Amino acid sequence: MIKTQKWPTGFFQKVATLVLLSASVLLAGCSQEQDTGGFAGLAQAIDSSQSEPFLQPGPGDRLRFPDDWGPHPQHRIEWWYLTANLKTADGEPVGVQWTQFRQAIEPRPASEQPPAAELWPLQAAWMAHAAVSLKGEHRFAEKFARGDIGQAGAVASPLDIWLDDWRLTEQPDGALRLQVNTSEWGYDLLLQVQGEPVAHGDQGFSAKSASGEGSMYFSLVDIAISGELTLEGETQTVTGRGWFDREWSSQFLKTGQQGWDWFALHLESGDKLMAFRLRDGSGSFQSGTWIPENGDPVALSPEELSLQELDWRNNVPVRWRLSIPAHQVDLELSAPSGDYLNRGLFPYWESPVSVSGSHSGEGYMELTGY
Repeated sequence: MIKTQKWPTGFFQKVATLVLLSASVLLAGCSQEQDTGGFAGLAQAIDSSQSEPFLQPGPGDRLRFPDDWGPHPQHRIEWWYLTANLKTADGEPVGVQWTQFRQAIEPRPASEQPPAAELWPLQAAWMAHAAVSLKGEHRFAEKFARGDIGQAGAVASPLDIWLDDWRLTEQPDGALRLQVNTSEWGYDLLLQVQGEPVAHGDQGFSAKSASGEGSMYFSLVDIAISGELTLEGETQTVTGRGWFDREWSSQFLKTGQQGWDWFALHLESGDKLMAFRLRDGSGSFQSGTWIPENGDPVALSPEELSLQELDWRNNVPVRWRLSIPAHQVDLELSAPSGDYLNRGLFPYWESPVSVSGSHSGEGYMELTGY
């Protein structure tokens, strides 16, 4: 028998809030005609009566492990994000993406227990994205869930992140297993993490504007991956390497910023590189991290790197020049042929890239707001 659910007071208002806030996460500032004060400004406009404030990261904040693998309920937005450059047994390149977002609607101190599931709380909502790219064909899927009822969540130790049957779980030997299944495709991957997390920016605080707004941000930059890809009923083995990002904030984009361009690269020299640019009407703010094969990561200031669009496809820049003169880096980054737009509720571009120039290699790029 189907039971009728009595919706909690304010449920539909909170759902509307969720949609608006989620849109601001990926597309904040894309329309110059609507000034919402950025992500944080929109949230404050909707509800300024919180008894507990949202926390905003700053330069004095530091990473804490293993706690920071888990959720941060007093921050507005966070995500766990894997990109992978893989190959099939016959050498065919495969691109894989998985991302899980947590969107807070009401702040909650980390020390406070969540509301009982039977109350149908709506303090947070979750969104998961997955994609696979093979032979110029790009496939994308997304899922949504409300928080604190068991449908989706994250636990720091042992690491466990899930939304329905999409799941990233820490295995007894410390490896991570990622399982994603849709009606037409899926993958089951084992991630062997090599090396320690890399803290971006100022010991984990990554500035996202010249005025100092930012996020806490770290990455696992060296991950050996093996497993299986199932596509249209055919299962084949895949191997390669991946990059895992972890990020959280309460104000990611500020007023006027229209979107971002992000790159994570594995170079054949053994060096690695993360770079990003946030665009606004008058210019952009950019930063990154140079990760040498031997040595400590080096935070890159806006003046130390250059990003230039070289070619466009479907109104998206698909070929770039990225240079860092101080490290003798002058790269050309190229997306493969095809359309890599993730056509979900909030569309954005997510594609593998090949690297040529002063270094060869491969990686991924994410482009939003075009």
